[in-house]
Amino acid sequence: MKHISALLALLLASSFALADEVSVAVAANFTAPMQKIAPEFEKATGHKIVASYGATGKFYAQIKNGAPFEILLAADDETPAKLVKENAAVSGSQFTYAIGKLVLWSAKPAIVDANGEVLKKGGFDHIALANPKLAPYGAAAIEAMKALGVHDNLQSKFVTAENIAQTYQYVSSGNALLGFVALSQVLKDGKIDGSAWVVPAKLHTPIRQDAVILEKGKGKPAAEALVKYLKGDQAKTIIKAYGYDL
Repeated sequence: MKHISALLALLLASSFALADEVSVAVAANFTAPMQKIAPEFEKATGHKIVASYGATGKFYAQIKNGAPFEILLAADDETPAKLVKENAAVSGSQFTYAIGKLVLWSAKPAIVDANGEVLKKGGFDHIALANPKLAPYGAAAIEAMKALGVHDNLQSKFVTAENIAQTYQYVSSGNALLGFVALSQVLKDGKIDGSAWVVPAKLHTPIRQDAVILEKGKGKPAAEALVKYLKGDQAKTIIKAYGYDL
């Protein structure tokens, strides 16, 4: 019995001796799900996620300038495809890990109505959104406002954030009465605090969020393990719980 216990201990030690870290650039809207996924991934594989959160466009520039990221979890599908085309990411490794939902949100109740009519009625001084040149959720917000015919009237009220996390901070702090954020940021236990309108998907280009293994992650066991984990049922359950489609 002692020999078996010793053998099991040795095998366990050996498996975790092979464990490694994987450096991941994560779109800001996916912060909460990744923080939930990371410890579960570590328990399942022994590998550790070292995550950085920010705007997809900013990550693209950093990757092109040699940033040591091994995986990109983007907020769009265009950036990973571009990196593959430019030989900065591994061909064939790109896949969709989530489809995001845009929401018009206010931290205060009864501000945003169920149909988003507040955009036409006004009654607010500032509306926050992520920089559309860097953040796909910001680009989707612009598309939605143009589709509704309110963009030009509201443009002078825009408070532009660097990324979707900063957009959320502007609205939650009251610096902007309302703003366009990711549903994943405001959905907690199936409910949204404040008031919100989930923007119909037909009003903007689908927010298809793709992941890709970058050149620095090529052949790395931890990077390959994370990709496999994100495609698995456990990760999918967490992702869906934050309001994403798959």
